[in-house]
Amino acid sequence: MWPYWIMYAIPALAALLAAPGRKSAAWPPWLLLGLFFTLCIGFRHHVGGDWGNYLPYYHKEIGAALTDPIKGDPGYVLINRLMASLDWGIYGVNTACGLIFTSGLIAFCRAQYRAWLAFTVAVPYIVIVVAMGYSRQGVALGLIFWALTRLEQGKFLQYTALIALAALFHKTAVVMIPLAMFLYQKGWLFRAAAVALIGYGLWDALMAPSLENLWTSYVEQRMFSQGAAIRGGMNFVAAVILFVFWKEWKKTYPNALLWLWMACAAVASVFLVGFAPTAVDRLGLYLTPLQVAVFSRLPYLARRHQPPAATAQWILLGYGAALFVWLNYAVHARYWLPYRNVLFE
Repeated sequence: MWPYWIMYAIPALAALLAAPGRKSAAWPPWLLLGLFFTLCIGFRHHVGGDWGNYLPYYHKEIGAALTDPIKGDPGYVLINRLMASLDWGIYGVNTACGLIFTSGLIAFCRAQYRAWLAFTVAVPYIVIVVAMGYSRQGVALGLIFWALTRLEQGKFLQYTALIALAALFHKTAVVMIPLAMFLYQKGWLFRAAAVALIGYGLWDALMAPSLENLWTSYVEQRMFSQGAAIRGGMNFVAAVILFVFWKEWKKTYPNALLWLWMACAAVASVFLVGFAPTAVDRLGLYLTPLQVAVFSRLPYLARRHQPPAATAQWILLGYGAALFVWLNYAVHARYWLPYRNVLFE
């Protein structure tokens, strides 16, 4: 399991050594980090709980033309179709997905004052479990990270476009569309109308045809997701921290209201997880950016109570402990162990 610890140690060490601020967001080290994680995600070999489930997606597209009718999530189908035409195999698919995910995550982290701490917080679950386990939702989440970066800058149209693109890889990403309404800028009625129109269009095109099957699988049959309560609890802790420091948060960060609503959703998910564990768990993936935002900003928010460096160290220890527990005690960790990379097979 040592490769996973290397993935965690690289940004963690940078978080300890790099000074916060603009210098930590310089491009060269982030390009190297992005290349490293893209290769780790893309060239993994028989790693991830859904590894076997994704192989048929690729095999089905062998021999298909790019203009053939699409069945399934269009973005993911087209990537498989393109890689099949190039004969790059599932590793080409995973590398393309890894590149999109990593680019979005890095774009978001570089916008944080403690950029390296932000990336480190994402490694144990968002990178290792999601990006290496659920390829389609990993791409969607990477695009959501990118979209949230634009939304904090008040770029409404760019946000909605990126969410629409994310929904082409995993249709459930449409649930993030309403977040675009919660900005401090003027024009609330325009945003509400645009969100309603775009949301309805995406819902009708992507969700409606499979809504009955999703409801039956995730709710009526009560599919169980191991660790859903724990993962929801991690979002819950981030939400509570935001509530505690809300006055300082609102004063410091632009368009803070969107994070407040994400925190409210994280709290609500804790109470809903018993009703439909897997559905709440999978939708809760889209709330994990809350952890990255809150914990990367906590050293600044709590600066009057504890030195920022000490707060950062506690956060690194906490997420390191989370990685240790998951690798050693999680029921499904065996699908990630040992880590294998086709470059070394």
